[in-house]
This record gives sequence, structure tokens and C-alpha cells, in this order.
Amino acid sequence: MASAKFQSNLMNLQSNLLNFAFMLTSNRDDAYDLLQDTTLKALDNEDKYAENTNFKGWVFTIMRNIFINNYRRSVRSATVVDTTDNLYHLNLSQESGFETPEESYGAGEITAAINEFSDEYRIPFSMHVAGYKYNEIADHMNLPLGTVKSRIFFARKKLQERFASYK
Repeated sequence: MASAKFQSNLMNLQSNLLNFAFMLTSNRDDAYDLLQDTTLKALDNEDKYAENTNFKGWVFTIMRNIFINNYRRSVRSATVVDTTDNLYHLNLSQESGFETPEESYGAGEITAAINEFSDEYRIPFSMHVAGYKYNEIADHMNLPLGTVKSRIFFARKKLQERFASYK
């Protein structure tokens, strides 16, 4: 892809990327930082973009990966090392909000549940989560807009039913 065309496509996605960044971070300043990091990373890796692949998906994947890496980095840096006598802080009772670890669900379990859906539900739901708009999904799948919306709705309902015990 020619550099001018690449940059043009990237600039055309900025508003969509900002919306996705805000959805991930729930903070305006963090969303702008994530958008800037994503834009720079995409520009730096322009040579790794394969022609005739989904450009929007490629850029959104970059953003999601940056967000995940930043989150993991912040979790690691927030780790507290207890140097007190008798490990006082570690031995304090701490309420996690869950009665047992079995009552919490990880991203892997949710992803596995989504992957169990039939293609008619999994594909539009996954595309919606990845940031595609309803009309883009409808065009991609050659389906009416209402059908796409209802399939995403039903997929969401199936997940809610499956993970109803999640607190």
C-alpha cells in the first residue's frame, strides 16, 4: 500500500478508533493516549501490513493489543511486596467480591463460549465486538441490517444466560 494511501486510510479511521479506545479505557485522556499510541504503532509498522487484507481489522487489533499490554504492565507494576514481619499484609482478610474463585469468569471462558456459537451468531457478534458498525457487518455478510442487529442481540442474550451467576 502506498504511504499516502496508507496514511489516508489511517486518518479516516481516527473517529472509529477513538470510540473503540474510549470503550476500552472509559477515560477520555486515556482514550486519546491509546489512539496516539495506535496511530504511531500503525505508521511504524506500515511495511508489515499485507495488501488486500482488512485494514480496519488490522488497526483495531493493534489498538486492542496495546491496551492489553498496557493493562498487564499496570497490573504488574501495582504488585505489592510484603516485607513486614510475619507477612502481616498478606495475612489480612481481603474480600474479593466473589465467594469462591470458581464464581468468576476469565476472558478465556467467555471467548470459548462465543466460539461455541454457530457462525450465524459468532461472526456478527465477534465483528461487533471488534468495532465494526452494524451496516459494515451487514454488507460483509450480505444480510439485512435488522437481521445483523437481532443476531448480535441474541448472541449477547446467550452469553448473559450462560454467565448469569457472574457477579
